Amino acid sequence: MRGTIPGLDTPTELASLLPALLQGDDFTTRLCDGLDAVLAPVLATLDNLDAYFDPTFAPADFVDWLAGWVGIAVDENWPLERRRSMVEHAAELYRWRGTVKGLGELVALHVGVEPEIEESGGTAWSPVPGGPLPGTNVAGLVVRVRVADPASVNLARLGALVAAAKPAHVPHRLEVVPA
Repeated sequence: MRGTIPGLDTPTELASLLPALLQGDDFTTRLCDGLDAVLAPVLATLDNLDAYFDPTFAPADFVDWLAGWVGIAVDENWPLERRRSMVEHAAELYRWRGTVKGLGELVALHVGVEPEIEESGGTAWSPVPGGPLPGTNVAGLVVRVRVADPASVNLARLGALVAAAKPAHVPHRLEVVPA
């Protein structure tokens, strides 16, 4: 039986599941044929449900829904492969959240290039009691992105992304410079 979607056949015709007495009835078999056409997309979706939750195979519109489900912000103007990659790496990004590595990976997935990240560490110590402290105890973070066209980077979105991924108490500065 051919469904209402071209090329989408029903995996099991309902009429074949009826008792033999009803299989010979014209009205009943036509009713089942109509139900086959309506249920074919539902059955096809259920048969392939695991693919919907894998960003590699999910339909394009479902990838955006998955992104919201795992708490990743994607831009609908991005190419589909970049959105799939963001969703696919969500668990790894959350594992490294708040670290230089995690921030670097997130910015790289967002912008498409590896950022340069300078951080002060914001700690001070000395191997000698009462000695001078190396470094500075003021926390700070600079995220520098080198792209061909700096105007192509949405600074507000990138700033919000960095603010959400870094430790809350660390001030940051963004620099988008030509490559």
